Amino acid sequence: MPTASSVSIDRRADRGLGRPLARDIRKTGIAPDHWYPLARARDLRRASTLGVSFAGEPIVLARTATGRVFALEDRCAHRQVPLSLGEVKGERLLCTYHCWAYNHTGACINVPYLDQGKGLPNGVKSYPCVEAYGLIFVYPGNVHAPGILTFPQITTQGNPAYRTRYLDRRIACHYSFMHENLMDMNHQYLHRSLMGSINPKALDIREGDGWVEVDYTFHRAAGKQPIGEKFMLGRRTKTPDAKAEAREDKDIMTIRTGYPYQTLQFWTAGASEPALDLWNAYVPTDAAQRHNHTFGLMSVRKPGVPGTIHLLWPFIVAFTNGIFGQDEAIVEAEQRAFDAQGRDENNEIFPIIQKLRHLLVEQGVPL
Repeated sequence: MPTASSVSIDRRADRGLGRPLARDIRKTGIAPDHWYPLARARDLRRASTLGVSFAGEPIVLARTATGRVFALEDRCAHRQVPLSLGEVKGERLLCTYHCWAYNHTGACINVPYLDQGKGLPNGVKSYPCVEAYGLIFVYPGNVHAPGILTFPQITTQGNPAYRTRYLDRRIACHYSFMHENLMDMNHQYLHRSLMGSINPKALDIREGDGWVEVDYTFHRAAGKQPIGEKFMLGRRTKTPDAKAEAREDKDIMTIRTGYPYQTLQFWTAGASEPALDLWNAYVPTDAAQRHNHTFGLMSVRKPGVPGTIHLLWPFIVAFTNGIFGQDEAIVEAEQRAFDAQGRDENNEIFPIIQKLRHLLVEQGVPL
């Protein structure tokens, strides 16, 4: 396991003297053999459909009158028109054009004008689909791959000690820019207008099969702590457990990419539970994967006084909206720079980002 000494900057970048990437990271597709959120659960009403996409693959989500959710490829097997234009009757999805009917498996179960005794046409592809954490997850990959057995675990969602905010943003960049942006806390200069001068320090880098993570601590060099940040990350009562003792002299932020998801947890000094627990999935929407739909759950630990979190929430939302807005603008600028150059020209010197880039390329697939 690397220690703090391994965080020293290696000026042999990904390209040149360092271990070269197997392919251009921005031309690497996300691996489909994982569970991906494609919609907020609230956006799919009963007896309705919702058109979504994964990496340019059109998918229709349908919720029956009984509340059952299923996912099919978004095309009718007859004339290829989107099934998302259709309607849900009972447990069936009806194409809006000629009323071909499909069940949750994608099988065509009725054609109104087909002569009796004739076999029904082939249906359409179906996808494994699960509603959880207020999101609708779809598994777009090989159902025989091991990824289907590994559903994301978001432990603070639903925990009464936390209040959760849903992140739901469409961002015009390759998903890898999102991983790099969150993982590299050296970009705090970008947020100087909102946070003042913050000096991050990487303490430890760790990696394993399919994951990398880094611990940071922070020092405020200038400026006052924003109200929204103070309310979100305010100090908690110290507790005597072993984990808390290891952190009792400093605040710690741990950022982890456990492919394909990314998490951020922030512990105030001495706390046994994180003050902030963020889970993100960056889902490519187009075939070129130059756009992503970011779904996230940001769980903030409630203060000790009941009801206080509701008074603080508008300040937390305003602060995080400002941070997210600056991050969105900068990653979209990175995408435009890549598009103008036609290839990845980054000279990356930060060890955790070097490791992250290799992880994303090795776990991903060629576009």
